[in-house]
Amino acid sequence: MAGELLARAGLDWSALDRIAVGIGPGLFTGLRVGVATARGLAQSLSLELVGVSSLRTLAQAAAEQGHGHLLAVVDARRGEAFAAAYAAGAGSISELVSPRALAPAQLEGLVARAERAGEQSRERWLAVGDGAVRFRGELERAGVGVPADSSPLHLPDGATVCELGAAVPAGGSNERVVPDYLRRPDAEITLKRIAALQGVER
Repeated sequence: MAGELLARAGLDWSALDRIAVGIGPGLFTGLRVGVATARGLAQSLSLELVGVSSLRTLAQAAAEQGHGHLLAVVDARRGEAFAAAYAAGAGSISELVSPRALAPAQLEGLVARAERAGEQSRERWLAVGDGAVRFRGELERAGVGVPADSSPLHLPDGATVCELGAAVPAGGSNERVVPDYLRRPDAEITLKRIAALQGVER
């Protein structure tokens, strides 16, 4: 897909300066595959690799559509959401509450925490991301707006990943770009439970 995109733009791989990749938080397998692919491309092309928060990507795209107070919410499975709060202003966004894994009932508390961290505003909060769709009921009961399920604001935008990646200061090590799982993988938790049932420490 990346090759086709470059071809449509009339560019070659040699025209690239760096590669940006979404590092999560998100699901284990998708993040691992995405970062591994980006690392492979960066190494083979001798390019710098930078990581971009998936939640910040969602919030930045919504901010560019004129929204000011934003919750980025990703479905974390296990009945949880990965979420963070942002405020837009002066062409960029600032993080009010850092990414965390939350139960749906805790999303309302995230808004209260964000309002304490930033300036109080009468502007309505907007939640974007597939987690906002999944937990629409909880968010709307908290007074948070959620775009229609079909809105592109719920999907990470590749152009926004590139925009944020271009703004990362140069000079970082490619090896430092790792997935941000935000919690332990399902497989690790399952192994620990099995070990506990068997009376074996792992």
